[in-house]
Amino acid sequence: MTKTTMQRKLSPRAEYLQQEHQRVKDSASLQDRYRELKNLTVEIAYFESEGRARRGEMKYTVNLAHAKSLFRFSCPNNECVGGDFDLSNELANAISGRHEDVSGELVCQGWRSKTTIDHLPCHNILRYKLSIGY
Repeated sequence: MTKTTMQRKLSPRAEYLQQEHQRVKDSASLQDRYRELKNLTVEIAYFESEGRARRGEMKYTVNLAHAKSLFRFSCPNNECVGGDFDLSNELANAISGRHEDVSGELVCQGWRSKTTIDHLPCHNILRYKLSIGY
């Protein structure tokens, strides 16, 4: 008798996160990609789509040997599909321009939930500051 295993279909959010996790895993470390980088400190704060209500914040010093060059942060909305925040280009531009402090804001381009795909964008906001040492 052969035993068959049925695989559960992933939710749109879980499928997206699985793909993103693999992309991050496949990217080079920050240390390997940016040899001139000596240290990096990141400050981020999450805001609701109107930009007034803060949903959380974090500050940390990046371990360059272990952090990946696909430099992304998850959207604080646990049901967001296809969104999140990718700071890879912002970091690359800052390093190529030898900037020591870079700050800005990104808007989540995902959908609020699996039931609102193509109807209701997430639009949560990430405000960031990168402090870079060479």
